[in-house]
Formats: sequence, C-alpha cells, structure tokens
Amino acid sequence: MSCPPLPQPDDLASLVVRTDFTDDSAWEAVKEEFRRWESYYSATFVDDVTYRKATVEQLINANAPVSDADWLPYLFVADATTMTDVERPLLAVDLSREPGRTFRVPPRWYADVSANLTIANMDFAEFADAADESGTYRGFEGA
Repeated sequence: MSCPPLPQPDDLASLVVRTDFTDDSAWEAVKEEFRRWESYYSATFVDDVTYRKATVEQLINANAPVSDADWLPYLFVADATTMTDVERPLLAVDLSREPGRTFRVPPRWYADVSANLTIANMDFAEFADAADESGTYRGFEGA
C-alpha cells in the first residue's frame, strides 16, 4: 500500500494524520483532548481513509514526492495506541534529520512540541531525547 502525498498543514500548525479508523468516538475524544489543552488550532487534522493503517515508512515515503517548498520535516500520527490509551498519545515522527525516529506525546504537551518545531526553535531530537522510559514526552520538567 502506498499513501498519497501528505497535505500541507495550516499556517503555524502541525499535521496530525489519523491512521486508525476503528473507532470514530475515540477520534472525537482525541480532538476533544486538543480542545481541553487549547491545542486544537495548532493542529491540522487529516481524517482521510487513504491513510488507514499507514506505517511510519509509508508516511515518510508520502512526504518524498512533494516539492522542497512543501516538504514536511515532521508530523504527528493518531494511530491505534492514540485511540486506545487513556492519555491519547500521538506518535511524533521525524521526517527530516533522522527519518523514522519517533516518540509519543499526549495532547497535554502537544502544543509545546508543535510550536517549537514549527518555528524551528528546537529540533525533533531534543524532544525525542527528553522522552521518558516509555518513549513518551511529558515536558522538560520531568526529564
């Protein structure tokens, strides 16, 4: 299976791609968590079944055909873990320096990660390196 090219996020927002379509109410709960933490407007949600069950490798390849101007350095994935875990952690995926490197980030900390990556204030590795033993970023205070 191949994926279509990744869409562009809205200005100053990060792409959140849904890959798990088993439970629409869980997807709504994920977006509600974004609203709860006032992160909703810093995300461009992609709810397109053509990305159903897309792997990290397939998403990396979906970024390849775009022009340099439209190329994405990272994205967030709402996968099966996101839909079933009580924290609703997204999978952050590096598409740039270390393609395929990942860490999890619950919506509570999404805005911090997204904002800093969007303006290139910090890079992906800084957040990935600050993830806890479960591979989840929960802020720098606990790191």
